[in-house]
Amino acid sequence: MIPAAPVAVTGVGCVCAAGQNLTACLDSLFAGRGGPAPPTRFVCRQPQLLPVFEVPGAWIEPYAEPGLTASATLLLRAADEALHRAGWKPGARGRVGVVIGTSVGASLDFLDCYRRWRSGGEPDLAAIRRYARSNPALLLARRLDLGGPALTLTNACSSGTDAIGLGAAWVRQGLCDAVLAGGADALSEISYNGFARLMVASPEPCRPFDLHRAGLNLGEGAAVLVLEGNGKARRGQACGYVLGYGACGDAHHLTAPHPEARGLRRALEDCLVHSGMAAGEVGFINVHGTATASNDAVEGRLLAEMLPGVPVSATKGFTGHTLGAAGAVEAAFVLGCLGRSELPPSLGFSQADPAVGTAPVAQRTGTDARTAISLSLAFGGLNAALALGRGEVPCA
Repeated sequence: MIPAAPVAVTGVGCVCAAGQNLTACLDSLFAGRGGPAPPTRFVCRQPQLLPVFEVPGAWIEPYAEPGLTASATLLLRAADEALHRAGWKPGARGRVGVVIGTSVGASLDFLDCYRRWRSGGEPDLAAIRRYARSNPALLLARRLDLGGPALTLTNACSSGTDAIGLGAAWVRQGLCDAVLAGGADALSEISYNGFARLMVASPEPCRPFDLHRAGLNLGEGAAVLVLEGNGKARRGQACGYVLGYGACGDAHHLTAPHPEARGLRRALEDCLVHSGMAAGEVGFINVHGTATASNDAVEGRLLAEMLPGVPVSATKGFTGHTLGAAGAVEAAFVLGCLGRSELPPSLGFSQADPAVGTAPVAQRTGTDARTAISLSLAFGGLNAALALGRGEVPCA
């Protein structure tokens, strides 16, 4: 396979519990600052309190509208930052595409309607109308008057990574001159109760890859990358590059990863081939690192085999698991770390698990890496890997 041409990243926007923009997020990461708290936007009905990583309302209030979902509001906030950093001006965009990954954002939040119906009332259709108006990709295309393709991807927790990989392909293939690619997901009572019933959520702050990890914390957020052709790159205006992408489904289980990482191995192999990188050229790896027993073990053992000795960063201790947005949020973090030549501490990690075979960096760590890999594992056996490169200017 001939390696793919790099696609320039000219702007990045990110909002999550770690910060209201990418600069604030990176500052929190490098300061080792963060942690979950009880949910405030819905009532916890589980017998055990499960803390979450919420985005403060003040950070996204200017983008909130009665007719939009919370996921859409987060997306608008991240897209605004990305476009500003890329130096885009208002107006028609021509062949500009949009591809956004989401999970909760593509689900109909019907609980209020259902409760009203169960109590004998007549539920109104506000939730249906809000859902119809909040399709993430169509919302951005409509708001910005974009003339290219618009696609919302719902590949569970790999959605954000898949969206960036696909968006880069649209640019390479000449389908678009530029693409807004990323992911967005808000906290929801439905997903909160769902993960509680699966018994994979922790009542304590999550501890990715740690020997005593006890499960994940849910989070919310959004990140958007502006992807453009090589013209920007030639003028030294790229803050990063999408170098390669690989994806593979292992069709092993509805929620659990394949115990031998069959799909993840293929996704990582394809990503390396697609980017033209040898294993020894990978500067560091951002792991999916949910802090669940099976995910971390499968991911860690594969990395110990395929990329031994490569530094590993786990960031969900700062953000929680943002589901469909996770791959995009973490791609933004990777580009930020490449630009700052530093890896943050892996919050929550303190003791390596011998059964995993891989340990993330526990302290703030300098790096001269010019490339990195970001991994995503998802329900349904979905696996995705994204290769990213350092740009000529900082992302944040």
